[in-house]
Amino acid sequence: MATCPPYPTHPSDPAGGALRHAHWWQKKWVRYGALITLLTLSGLVILALVRQQTGTEGFLVGLGLAVLPVPLLIAAFRWLDRVEPGPWRNLLFAFAWGACAAALIAIVANSFATRWIATATADPSSADTLGATVIAPVVEECAKAAAVLLVFLFRRRDFTGIVDGVVIAGVTATGFAFTENILYLGTAFGTDQLTGDSGIASVTAATFFVRVIMSPFAHPLFTVLTGIGFGIAALSGDRQHVRRILLPLSGLLLAMAMHAIWNGSSTFGEYGFFAVYASFMVPAFGLLTWLVIWTRQRELKTVREELPAYTVAGWLTPAEPYALGSMRARQLARDYARHHGGRSAARAVAQYEAYATSLAFLRRRGRRGRAGADFVVRERELLHELWRRREVARPALDHAARATAPPVAVAAPPWPVYGVYGYPASPASPASPASPASPVVPYPAYNPYRT
Repeated sequence: MATCPPYPTHPSDPAGGALRHAHWWQKKWVRYGALITLLTLSGLVILALVRQQTGTEGFLVGLGLAVLPVPLLIAAFRWLDRVEPGPWRNLLFAFAWGACAAALIAIVANSFATRWIATATADPSSADTLGATVIAPVVEECAKAAAVLLVFLFRRRDFTGIVDGVVIAGVTATGFAFTENILYLGTAFGTDQLTGDSGIASVTAATFFVRVIMSPFAHPLFTVLTGIGFGIAALSGDRQHVRRILLPLSGLLLAMAMHAIWNGSSTFGEYGFFAVYASFMVPAFGLLTWLVIWTRQRELKTVREELPAYTVAGWLTPAEPYALGSMRARQLARDYARHHGGRSAARAVAQYEAYATSLAFLRRRGRRGRAGADFVVRERELLHELWRRREVARPALDHAARATAPPVAVAAPPWPVYGVYGYPASPASPASPASPASPVVPYPAYNPYRT
């Protein structure tokens, strides 16, 4: 079989020399440093502002109560992203942006706008209502949407569909709600300290019940609409410029509208909040949850439909498309690898699953004419990563396929096999898929895109 490099080498310039070095501001460490500095400064400023409004004791109480829903929300969004999990650095950025930068923008802009309205109208009460129902939704949703936009522009490979948009938007909103809850709960605790209230009848308990127990998903629910707009735009072709602009804007406008209805529910009468919660928020939450889960099932179907082309080409075994298209089979494969090879083997299988999923999505975009200019390079990169981990991943996926699929009568091949689905055994099995001592095995010669 013919061999090929894992991906094409970079071309030279017309003069025959190497490409010129990037400018200093284009270097990765400069951009990372600037982003970390920005988020750190925003975090310090927001910390000082919240502590100034709540006091040290109120800040600590608010922090302890506000952190309770965060792990549950992060775990829920991570669960949604299990088909093609994005890197943790994207989630860390989204949460930090929401908790620091977006919260700082919201506090400063909302305070300035409310004071300006109060001065212009000489009616502080109306200014507070207008600020909560009009100014706050616009400012806060724009600030949170900025994180989704940055990931969409600069982490395009990690942003491939609706689920990615939902996850980034939801984690950003979770960070924003975390900081906002510290402020509200800390302020409520300060009020109780002045009035002497405590227990269930306290303002702190009421605030905790409304914001943490009843509506921890409120901010994520708003911003997820923006994420869905960006996710649909990610599925559009590069030449569909109008669609790629209008869809995120439409999602942002819907997020603002839902946020405004939620904030204005207190002005609808004594039971306005509960009416909006029961008739609007809960159904919207159920509908969006169904949409995301349905989208995830569609992603698994894409894996099962697109990967058989690589089975014919010799890159994958016949059992792998089925196993990689089932969440239960994926889990069984990781458990099998962990039992027989430890955590490193389980990690290699998880990486194999993620790369194979990315390959299936890339092929789908290619078939629909929506792949980027780096399609060939990206495809070879993904195939190379799969090939490096095949010794560990293939036995695990074969075991998972046999455990989750009904028995299939297959004639015994003349070579040793791992299971009923079978594939040729390799000369040696390295301890680690990335080990330098791995034997050099030629790539399959067949390319499904050139035949």
